[in-house]
Amino acid sequence: MCAIKRLLLTRHGERRIASNGTYVVLISLLVFLVSSLTPANATNQRSAVAGGKSLVERYCSGCHAVGRSGKSRHPDAPAFRTLSKRYPLINLEESLAEGISTGHPDMPEFQVGPKEISSIIRYLDTIQEK
Repeated sequence: MCAIKRLLLTRHGERRIASNGTYVVLISLLVFLVSSLTPANATNQRSAVAGGKSLVERYCSGCHAVGRSGKSRHPDAPAFRTLSKRYPLINLEESLAEGISTGHPDMPEFQVGPKEISSIIRYLDTIQEK
């Protein structure tokens, strides 16, 4: 039984109603816990997206348009903002893990690790055309 429910329910077998002060303390504690977790998560998300952007700029921007606008430099290289129209972005995880060796004929091979793959997917998700 959760601690809050225990506070609100029995005391020596009798039903007890918590005072308004108890509710205020419990709600304040809950708000504090939720708000203290959110900034760290948001910071981690922004960091992952920035890392993914950096990776695609380094490895892919020579041929592909890697931002929300612009034209790909290579005629056979799709703009990354349109990838989700072709297939789910999550499907790229396996290809990135194995090392992409297909695509346009002169596409270089490269490999990235699991953290980098996650960052790339997160970044790509932020730039997709709807």
